Amino acid sequence: MARPSAYRLLFLVMVCLLGATASGLQGEPPRARNEQPSKKLPMPGEVFEVGGHTAFLILPKPERRVAGMPWVWYAPTLPGLPGVEETWMFQKLLDAGIAIAGIDVGESYGSPDGRAIFTSFHRLLVDKRRLSRRPCLLARSRGGLMLYNWAVEHPESVGGIAGIYPVCDLRSYPGIDKASGAYGMTPEELAKSLARHNPVDRVEPLAKAGVPVFHIHGDVDRIVPIESNSAELARRYRRFGGEMTLKVIEGQGHNLWPG
Repeated sequence: MARPSAYRLLFLVMVCLLGATASGLQGEPPRARNEQPSKKLPMPGEVFEVGGHTAFLILPKPERRVAGMPWVWYAPTLPGLPGVEETWMFQKLLDAGIAIAGIDVGESYGSPDGRAIFTSFHRLLVDKRRLSRRPCLLARSRGGLMLYNWAVEHPESVGGIAGIYPVCDLRSYPGIDKASGAYGMTPEELAKSLARHNPVDRVEPLAKAGVPVFHIHGDVDRIVPIESNSAELARRYRRFGGEMTLKVIEGQGHNLWPG
């Protein structure tokens, strides 16, 4: 992604916005044979399929499209997400020549199955659609589990990470018991292997690769508490020499506050 200009834009946008099967890929109902994927987006874009999962791509105006175009990877892309609340932010990105894309991997909670679909999605957008190899990842809420767990395994493919009250610790949300099904494990098995699947335990590769991180998080978030998520990730990221900015919003919780 074109840094620092694109990253700076996203930084400013974020400041203003704040807001079970074994596989765990449960977000979409099965489609009939030959049925085209469909998704309601907050603004016009293309909806397509990758590995049986619905994906979307929203492009800037034709005159702003270039080979290697910067893009923001949004998660979670579950039914109804991204919602209309993202319209203002998305328009700012499009006006700056930045595309927005995402793929529905269901309630994967960052599981290996979801990460594999993410890899296929990234490969298609880079190799076939000629977007930048290093998007900026935009993680809202549980999208943090999905994007961080992919990013730590592909630090060379990440231009930056921005989070809106993102989940960074499986123990915080959804909890080991609920997440274990998506990982195809018992709660006990997932607890024992947590260091291989928990974002706060896995950030060293990103920090060592110099990937910049920016989070915005309310100080009264009871669903995704700041202390065990963004604040803890910031401590660990900086410990490994990484660059991270955490903007704390007083009096705000897990909501779509327009700022």
